[in-house]
Amino acid sequence: MTTASESIALPVTAVTCLEDRAHVERAAVLDLAAGVQRLRLGPVSALAVDRALHAELTADHPAAVLDVRITRSWTPRGPLPHAADDSALRRRVHALTEEQLALERRRDRLSARRDLLGVLATDLLRDIGEGAGSGETDQPRWAGELDRADDERAVCGERLRSVEASLLALGDELAGSEQALLDSEEDPAELVGHVELTVESEVAGPVALRLSHLTSCALWRPAYRAVLDEGSLTLETDAMVWQRTGEDWQDVQLTLSTARSALATDPPRLDEDRLTLTDRTAAERRAVDVELREEEIGALGPAPVLGLPGVDDGGEARVLRAPARVSVPSDGGAHRVPLSAFTTSAHAEYACSPELSPLVTRLVRFDNLAGHALLAGPVDLVRGSGSGGRGVLDFTAPGGSVELAFGSCDDHRVVRHAEESRETAGLTQRTVITRTVTLHLSRFSAPGVLGSRVVTVRERLPVSEVSAVEIRLRKEACSPAPDAVDAEGIVRWDVALAPDGNRTVTLVYELSASSKVTGV
Repeated sequence: MTTASESIALPVTAVTCLEDRAHVERAAVLDLAAGVQRLRLGPVSALAVDRALHAELTADHPAAVLDVRITRSWTPRGPLPHAADDSALRRRVHALTEEQLALERRRDRLSARRDLLGVLATDLLRDIGEGAGSGETDQPRWAGELDRADDERAVCGERLRSVEASLLALGDELAGSEQALLDSEEDPAELVGHVELTVESEVAGPVALRLSHLTSCALWRPAYRAVLDEGSLTLETDAMVWQRTGEDWQDVQLTLSTARSALATDPPRLDEDRLTLTDRTAAERRAVDVELREEEIGALGPAPVLGLPGVDDGGEARVLRAPARVSVPSDGGAHRVPLSAFTTSAHAEYACSPELSPLVTRLVRFDNLAGHALLAGPVDLVRGSGSGGRGVLDFTAPGGSVELAFGSCDDHRVVRHAEESRETAGLTQRTVITRTVTLHLSRFSAPGVLGSRVVTVRERLPVSEVSAVEIRLRKEACSPAPDAVDAEGIVRWDVALAPDGNRTVTLVYELSASSKVTGV
């Protein structure tokens, strides 16, 4: 078996970016000799997953892969430059280091002098004590010597404090310079991987190698840009790609997938679910216990996937492909990759649901003509006057209807008042609850604005699931009468507001319950 001494380049040609990792494909043409030989390919990312490594050969003559593995090694730091070739920053670090050593030596000398002066003062006090004990009375000499020793100690202490302060400031400057030198000139050791490939070929000749593996530190998320122009809307679908695998993806075919390969695929356990019938008790037959609850209106389409963070794909793996080759550097930043774009007619309306929000919102509806499902993600809203903020696009199947809110209208105001009255019929003992909802709509327009604006106002009625509770809309008491009422209890009015105009909308409905009902 022969072993190649030089590394053979193995560039990245295609990448399938998953929700939290990437599947990388590499390709190269190898010029093999007859027999068994070991090749060194790379360098490759050190984050490549060993167990996902797969290699295959394509050739006109018999050739096979005997073994493939990844080896990793630390690249050493580069050699230091010659003293004559030092940069200004390196010379500055050297000068600061020399100055720091000089200050430290001076600090040591001052500290030793201060200690000696302390010993001298102690000796003077001992001599004074011994002289006074023997009858000496030379007070002027004693006072002069003590004053001179104290003055010398004070001066030495002041110089020592000044040197220590200079050392502290110099240490901070030296630390900053060394960090700048490390960031700008000194390359840290790097973990690099290579692929060791053992192949066997019956005859000499070129063969095509295709190698693939998984790698971490790569992910993607969908992003959109919606441009509203008069009656048409242009929706651009992009992919935000992040990767820090240690190597740049240059001119690769990029595929985006929502597959979650890390999730377990064990089937659910099948447990017994026994259903039994029991007779109602006397108390249960006498009373019907009801309660009010909030229920989200369901729509057709895939059910949302709960408990899975990341891309909402409706529970089915989706695959999107970039129409052209792209380059994504390994810098950890967000890179926008265009996927598709379409222009379609859009229906815009000014909508308001006062029970949820007092704002009037410009709502745009259009059909998904992208040719693929629109995954849930943020969307940049653009109108003729410029950027309108950012919204959220829900999962939409191909051909499905999409709703986007292009911000609220500050020149509208909606005030909601709700009243409730309760009474009991004498003979039937039925409880009748009458609720009156009053909506006050106002429009504030600038001078010179002409034309009315239609605002779609929506309110809701309770929907009863039991026959003992009835809901009745009193159309004769509503002002004006609703334009439509759907099966989910949503009442709609199309209210025309003139410039600086105002309107009042009244909704009246009754909730009637028999005497058996409790909890209303």
